[in-house]
Amino acid sequence: MVRSHILVCGGTGCHSSGSDKLYTLFESELAAAGLGDEVKVIKTGCFGLCALGPVVVVYPEGAFYSQVGAEDVKEIVTEHLLKGRLVKRLLYTETVAEDTILSLDSTDFYRKQKRVALQNCGVIDPEDINEYVAYDGYMALAKVLTEMKPEDVVAEILNSGLRGRGGGGFPTGTKWKFAAAQPAGEKYVCCNADEGDPGAFMDRSVLEGDPHCILEAMAIAGYAIGASHGYIYVRAEYPIAVKRLRIAIAQARETGLLGGNILGSGFDFDVDIRLGAGAFVCGEETALLNSIEGRRGDPRPRPPFPAVKGLFGKPTIINNVETLANIPRIILNGADWFAAMGTEKSKGTKVFALGGKINHTGLVEIPMGTTLREIIEEIGGGIPDGKKFKAVQTGGPSGGCIPAQHLDIPVDYDNLTAIGSIMGSGGMIVMDEDNCMVDIAKFFLEFTVDESCGKCTPCRVGIRRMLEILEKITAGQAVPEDLDTLEGLCYFIKENALCGLGQTAPNPVLSTLRYFRDEYDAHVREKRCPAGVCKKLLSYTIDPEKCRGCTLCARNCPTNAISGELKKPHVIDTAKCIKCGACIDSCKFAAIYRR
Repeated sequence: MVRSHILVCGGTGCHSSGSDKLYTLFESELAAAGLGDEVKVIKTGCFGLCALGPVVVVYPEGAFYSQVGAEDVKEIVTEHLLKGRLVKRLLYTETVAEDTILSLDSTDFYRKQKRVALQNCGVIDPEDINEYVAYDGYMALAKVLTEMKPEDVVAEILNSGLRGRGGGGFPTGTKWKFAAAQPAGEKYVCCNADEGDPGAFMDRSVLEGDPHCILEAMAIAGYAIGASHGYIYVRAEYPIAVKRLRIAIAQARETGLLGGNILGSGFDFDVDIRLGAGAFVCGEETALLNSIEGRRGDPRPRPPFPAVKGLFGKPTIINNVETLANIPRIILNGADWFAAMGTEKSKGTKVFALGGKINHTGLVEIPMGTTLREIIEEIGGGIPDGKKFKAVQTGGPSGGCIPAQHLDIPVDYDNLTAIGSIMGSGGMIVMDEDNCMVDIAKFFLEFTVDESCGKCTPCRVGIRRMLEILEKITAGQAVPEDLDTLEGLCYFIKENALCGLGQTAPNPVLSTLRYFRDEYDAHVREKRCPAGVCKKLLSYTIDPEKCRGCTLCARNCPTNAISGELKKPHVIDTAKCIKCGACIDSCKFAAIYRR
């Protein structure tokens, strides 16, 4: 029996900041202090507060230490674990009042969250099946195999109102019902873990922190539709997730929770991993099926839908990681429990990767119906440096940019669609007054052009033409008619592209045209970027009244565009200026203006 546990975040964010080294150092320092048998170090999944990583939590006190460095490990062991004194300088300020440790649930970041899909992340060792079992792991699978018929499982998921968490929000139970209704024979369950949206890391974090829940959910899905085999399609560039999935699969097979005759029920189900090479289009379900089959990852025309004719031509259900993470919780707690959360048409919770211009970047899970304002200002802690909020982009490259006027909208599938965005997989990127919305639209179009599979002309050619127009606009070369052409292309591509990725690719442009038309007009008509981002529309000027002739700007200019004598006002040769901003950064007298 140990007296204390040290939980070290082992998610990708903290791992990249050196948490693996902390884990090793804690073990060595505890051994040196004679505490090796009294204190256990556990590597967990993501706690959510990625901005504060590396994160270390010490129980039973619940001391939440943030931004822990290698040099801090010995102090935590000596002061906290040997002498019983908190290392206050490392404590997350919202979790401590005088000498009292407050619950994480009382902090602004966690107070309005409801962790369902993420309930085990940051709590258990994801590489130990026993810890998962201790938190009711595989109890849902045991329940369906011993107490429920396959049709009962499908009905439970239908009644829960769970919708797919990876795209347009198709009802999960309906998808399962279609596949279950197909004639008995070979069927498949696929987990879509090909999370490729810029700024999105929800599914990766679940795989890293709670891989067994995905295996359990897939087995439940297999039982419900009559499948005996499943595939997890995960990006090879998620090495921690892949490693923990492999460990989890091996452990589940060894304990008889995957494979033949699971729990003596006569039900057989096994899971294999297929690694993706990072093609964004393989997040589209039919392209994913092609890739698993060893083909080029191109989308297939639909119908037939995968539930009828999917992997290897057999009935197949495809759910993303977050969708599956809800399944064991629904089976154990009941459909009514899940349906009691959220809104009328969007039940349960949603995980978002909160990033961009926000104080508390990280992973959040909120009940559907929580407003954007609550997410950004309360959970996210608002905008840094006193800047003004400008927009939030949801749904990745397929989503839209939502302005301040819609901050009080409750977040659910239908509300986001109504204002020109989508839920998507759950990326949420916040922008402030320093962001140029035309440049943002161009950024997402650049991504989509690079990732287009090229199979259909509307996407392959149309999106590239859109990008060329945006490049003209940000370079000050566009005319008003270009805006009409741009908008027309958006609607044409939405109506004619082959797959959902092509059909939604114009969303960032359409939403910025809708809500930030004045910025487009300034670029086109005035040849001016209001946010001061688009370099070709900027000009740099030295105020002779403020310039002291210190020569710092001239010495830091990479193109020698600044001239002048010592202690006399300097001037900028606009023909040589590359608008890099080095002069502004070096000026101590605020004498240089960017317009």
